Amino acid sequence: MGVSGAIRNKVLYTYIHNLNRIYEKSLVSVTVFSVCLPLRSDHPPDSDMPSSRAVKSLFSVYTAVGCIFLLLSPALASESDHKYQADEQVTLWVNKVGPYNNPQETYNYYSLPFCRKTENTIHKWGGLGEVLGGNELIDSQIDIKFLKNVDRSVICQLELDEAKVKHFKDAIENSYWFELFMDDLPLWGFVGEMPPGKNSENGKHALYTHKSINVKYNKDQIIHVNLTQDNLRPLEAGRTVDMTYSVNWIPTDITFARRFDVYLDYPFFEHQIHWFSIFNSFMMVIFLTGLVSMILMRTLRNDYAKYAREDDDLESLERDVNEESGWKLVHGDVFRPPSSLVLLSAVVGTGAQLALLVLLVILLAIIGTLYVGRGAIVTTFIVCYALTSFISGYVSGGMYSRSGGKHWIKCMILTASLFPFLCFGIGFLLNTIAIFYGSLAAIPFGTMVVVFVIWGFISFPLALLGTVVGRNWSGAPNNPCRVKTIPRPIPEKKWYLTPTVVSLMGGLLPFGSIFIEMYFVFTSFWNYKVYYVYGFMLLVFLILVVVTVCVTIVGTYFLLNAENYHWQWTSFFSAVSTAVYVYLYSIYYYYVKTKMFGFFQTSFYFGYTLMFCLGLGILCGAVGFLGSNLFVRRIYRNIKCD
Repeated sequence: MGVSGAIRNKVLYTYIHNLNRIYEKSLVSVTVFSVCLPLRSDHPPDSDMPSSRAVKSLFSVYTAVGCIFLLLSPALASESDHKYQADEQVTLWVNKVGPYNNPQETYNYYSLPFCRKTENTIHKWGGLGEVLGGNELIDSQIDIKFLKNVDRSVICQLELDEAKVKHFKDAIENSYWFELFMDDLPLWGFVGEMPPGKNSENGKHALYTHKSINVKYNKDQIIHVNLTQDNLRPLEAGRTVDMTYSVNWIPTDITFARRFDVYLDYPFFEHQIHWFSIFNSFMMVIFLTGLVSMILMRTLRNDYAKYAREDDDLESLERDVNEESGWKLVHGDVFRPPSSLVLLSAVVGTGAQLALLVLLVILLAIIGTLYVGRGAIVTTFIVCYALTSFISGYVSGGMYSRSGGKHWIKCMILTASLFPFLCFGIGFLLNTIAIFYGSLAAIPFGTMVVVFVIWGFISFPLALLGTVVGRNWSGAPNNPCRVKTIPRPIPEKKWYLTPTVVSLMGGLLPFGSIFIEMYFVFTSFWNYKVYYVYGFMLLVFLILVVVTVCVTIVGTYFLLNAENYHWQWTSFFSAVSTAVYVYLYSIYYYYVKTKMFGFFQTSFYFGYTLMFCLGLGILCGAVGFLGSNLFVRRIYRNIKCD
């Protein structure tokens, strides 16, 4: 009882301690947020300042704008202009440490018992995306000056005791690596090495005690940094080791604009198989669109000819009508409002927004090289999501109105909050796990407040506005055929024409078109590679959209020919199944392509992948539904429904 109680108390203490660390880390964000609140004075305006109210209003506006940039942009630092003078101080920032095979399981650099000169360290607080990416930069206090070589200098003395030795041994056994930054350029290294043989003379865990930093510069700018380590020392309790460093400055002709090229893996991303996959997907698009056009147009042309006959051929027309079957017989039910209309409108509107969002972020990444900055992609995604929320409301409101919906408030709120709250629910579980482990992946409270403010004061109002505009501008019913009062019974069909089978089959070809690109995306995110080929991603995204539309149109046509007029949800889920196959592929990738281990990393891997697949599924579902909707309206527009 006493032992279990002690363990329980230890767990509670660890959890509370980690909560305090997260709270302390978030104080800066909360402080910035408090400054962003509307200014208020409890004192009367100064009589000598006749326009004090106008000045204060103007000051409030500038303060709000400034706060937005403070919250979204990386913090300013001394190296912000990336230009130095001789002997000017260059800061080496320590960032994080963690198991090499677990990319998301990262901790504060000083969670390992590294020594440091003083306890009064300087933190470099980053922007929104940088914090969400689990970065916490701390001044290493290592004396580095521009163009000044250092042969070998002592950073500090590390006194090893039993606890420190055990901590370092655990880190070395789990292949812990660390990340440093100098002038926004990353450096990586391992904490130590495992013994080559348990029975050998050197069979002890060894700690790297010397860091050799090579810095390439061009005039007054740093171009490249490289870290090598040596001077391994065995870990023994009661021993004191000197932690040392050296710095070597090397001139180079490489320009500042090309300094990130060294981090890009050109042979991997521009491999022949990548080009072949793009070509293969493009040829599949041509074949699929041609096949769809040929089959459907040929069939529909004959159907149109029958329904376009004049009254002078009544006998032939009556014979044809008696023999009719298929999609033409359900014209009185095909535009019947689907079940759960509010939910369908919300997911279609959200998917339309996500499609525009992905296209916009890809274009910005192509133009602005967003891969260079820490967290730049995440920040861009959040800001663009908030600004494009009008689209989700507009599409959702117009669709809901055209279908005769009455619950406007429910539709507006669900459209604005569906996807963010799904992500929030998954993120909350992952954040709880990260706090328990004391990981940098835990999102600080202040950052949560900032994200909520962006959603509550930008995204949510824009979605509501879009719903109102969509309802009034594009919400008038315009169905080509009138809906009958009594629903038509749906006949029994073969198993392969059921909505479930059609939906599952509908995602195979779209998944095949993005299968190879998913490998590159997963490898970039989970295996420390910088994804920079956004031109490839743009082509793959456009191919995915075209293939999804074609496949869902074919599935909808087969369903209507089976006299099943419940095509709305079927067309949506037919495209959503693409995300199901991506998630199944992620399970294969986890077990075959990675060496991840532990509850923490497994939770984050499948949690992040679930969020990604939810977004992908809603996006594809909306594209598939909108394409099928246009197709259905087009084919029923040219027949005589009366």
